[in-house]
Amino acid sequence: MSALVARAAELDAADELAALRKRFVLDDVVYLDGNSLGALPVEVPGRVEDVVRRQWGELRIRSWDESGWWTAPERIGDRIAPLVGAAPGQIVVGDSTSVNVFKALVGAVRLAGEGRDEILVDAITFPTDGYIAASAARMTGCELRPVDPDELSSALGPRTAAVLLNHVDYRTGRCYDLPSLTAAIHAAGALAVWDLCHTAGALPVGLDEHGVDLAVGCTYKYLNGGPGSPAYLYVRADLQDRFDSPLPGWNSHAEPFAMSSSYEPAPGALRGRVGTPDILSMLALEAALEVWDGVSIEAVRAKSLALTDFFLECVAAYVPEGRVESVTPAAHAERGSQVALRCADAGAVMKRLIDNGVVGDFRHPDILRFGFTPLYVGFADAERAARVLAEVLGDSSPSGV
Repeated sequence: MSALVARAAELDAADELAALRKRFVLDDVVYLDGNSLGALPVEVPGRVEDVVRRQWGELRIRSWDESGWWTAPERIGDRIAPLVGAAPGQIVVGDSTSVNVFKALVGAVRLAGEGRDEILVDAITFPTDGYIAASAARMTGCELRPVDPDELSSALGPRTAAVLLNHVDYRTGRCYDLPSLTAAIHAAGALAVWDLCHTAGALPVGLDEHGVDLAVGCTYKYLNGGPGSPAYLYVRADLQDRFDSPLPGWNSHAEPFAMSSSYEPAPGALRGRVGTPDILSMLALEAALEVWDGVSIEAVRAKSLALTDFFLECVAAYVPEGRVESVTPAAHAERGSQVALRCADAGAVMKRLIDNGVVGDFRHPDILRFGFTPLYVGFADAERAARVLAEVLGDSSPSGV
């Protein structure tokens, strides 16, 4: 144990991102649930207070212009863009991930054109994505086919209009090969829609580089935007003039204040907007994104892999043999920024971990899930989490805790 503690200290001392921890509100717990809800950046409370007291309380309606409320969706989208490998003008922030999945998937089917009446969806996707895909299929008259991402190439065909995939599996932390899967989708003449909820802010994505058509993602995980913070929609620049959103609204109209009875979509990414932006949570997100100033996503990815490697090493050294099994891929190219361990009585084990200052989460039926957010998680945190896990499991039996 002492050797791993010493190594953790050495790794933390050499960590070029260690100073970023000061940008977050943290206590003495080991917080490994940033893949569900990111920690609070220190700048956010003051910014929200200003939005509420001055911008809303004093300027009131003037803030739509004077405080930049009206342009927030695309301005904040441009702040997210470098984190997912996109040029400016292709991301708009607003609505929930679910709403944006619906907009993207129906829009993709409409872009695909005549003769394509099939939607493929990741068979083990987050449930809501599956529900939305089923609804989109009914609305567009398409057949919905769930497929294993590993079998996608053989499932694609001349009828395929769009494919909805998760970049990282939320249960296991497996990262799928976005470049090759996108290329296969395009070779079949279909459009690729990617869910980046467990990717943005954790690893390079390369939306522009790999020609992704549409993408969506939340902002409350690795982007630390806060509970229920608005999601975002990416539409590749060369598709924007043909993107036909199934949810047109006054905010996406070319002349929103004309209040015309006929709809004319705004140019560019703006046509992804729908209704009035949720300003309080949106501007909290904008403040949260300031922690990324000067931060390289490549450095974040390098630390993420080092952290998860080290955690798995500590688990192997500390945890009683046979008590847990990693279901997260060992290969770096196939790993997101979390480690999922299969464990008997996982729900009770996680409760004990949280009681002992290690906060992860439980996924039914038997998964302990630990998210490693490189901006504020260190190697000493990883070592401590593995040590506490070993103590909890050592005090329990597989049949009960």
